[in-house]
Amino acid sequence: MDARLVQHVTGPTLPRMRQHNMHRHRYSSRIVAVMTRPTENIERLTTSKTEYNDNWFDRIAINHLSQSVQETIGFKSSKKGYEGLVEATTAARQHFSPDEQLELVTQALDKAFPKPILSLIRTVLPPSKLQREFFAVFTTIFFSWLVGPCEVRESKFNGKEEKNVVHIKKCRFLAESNCVNMCTNLCKMPSQAFIKDSFGVPFNMVPNFDDMSCEMIFGQEPPALTEDPAFAQPCYKLCNAKQKHSRSCTS
Repeated sequence: MDARLVQHVTGPTLPRMRQHNMHRHRYSSRIVAVMTRPTENIERLTTSKTEYNDNWFDRIAINHLSQSVQETIGFKSSKKGYEGLVEATTAARQHFSPDEQLELVTQALDKAFPKPILSLIRTVLPPSKLQREFFAVFTTIFFSWLVGPCEVRESKFNGKEEKNVVHIKKCRFLAESNCVNMCTNLCKMPSQAFIKDSFGVPFNMVPNFDDMSCEMIFGQEPPALTEDPAFAQPCYKLCNAKQKHSRSCTS
């Protein structure tokens, strides 16, 4: 899909994509577990700023993903590092519908991670306890630059304990964007689709918007959009939309 839309940050408003060629991702309505619930005091703003000391690997990974997102949506950020990534995803939120956001970020992830490597991993690690626990450990080691400090935790899978959960103490992307909509439409939904499509393992992200933590659960089907607590959360206090968050939130 060719989404070359604008050359510079200060360029004109990005036009809408054509939707009739877009692949729609569908999600199962079965809920295995939901680890957080909608809260009443979500409108308070988290003001504490976390400082990250990115090493050389972190910086390479951040720039690689940022460039993949920018190339996919046709946007050129004037910022570097993580700020450039957040600016690019902000542009996607402002100028594309939720379905388009899902499609574009999924494409960016496909661009960032070569398909031969993904296919090899899927072949070597078919759905199993080993696969789920491997992905949990792998995420904590190699993706803390994206989500912030995290650790592996246990949960029950088919009645047995497994270390298939990644607990993010404070999500870097949510804290930097300070936007509920960007968390759900530009992180949660694309990540769930990408992991399921690439590796054949169900994947559910359960953000906690009070403390900005998150649970990433490998092997768990995400709930239907109408039943997902993440989409029942209101926007943060300083969100420009100043409205109850929903799947259709694009402003």
